[in-house]
Amino acid sequence: MGEYEGTLKDIETSIGIVPGFMKALPKDVLVQDWPLMKKYTPGESKIPAKYRELIGLAVSANIKCPYCQLFHKGAAGLYDATEEEFAEVAFLASYSARWSAMIHAQHYDYDKLEEEVHKIDAHLSKQAGT
Repeated sequence: MGEYEGTLKDIETSIGIVPGFMKALPKDVLVQDWPLMKKYTPGESKIPAKYRELIGLAVSANIKCPYCQLFHKGAAGLYDATEEEFAEVAFLASYSARWSAMIHAQHYDYDKLEEEVHKIDAHLSKQAGT
């Protein structure tokens, strides 16, 4: 069995089918990308699966990708994400994008922001006793 055929078999074994969007990729791309997708989507990494999928959902919302939103919301649900968590992710995704827009519109000085973030971190760390 060749590398590409082995990859297809592994995909089917891992997720039940080989989706058409994967078959549409160049063979070498799929062979290279599948191990990463397998590790970081259904596999285990340093970030628990539910949180990875909620992060993916937040990113998907910001890039406005309905394909990714469908996938990540469904996958997060498989890991017991709740409607309350989905609602919070939606807010957090919008919150990050909104503040980003406001800071960019001001052409806020990055070095000044970095200095301020360090001061905020020090204050919050002191409050937390860490």
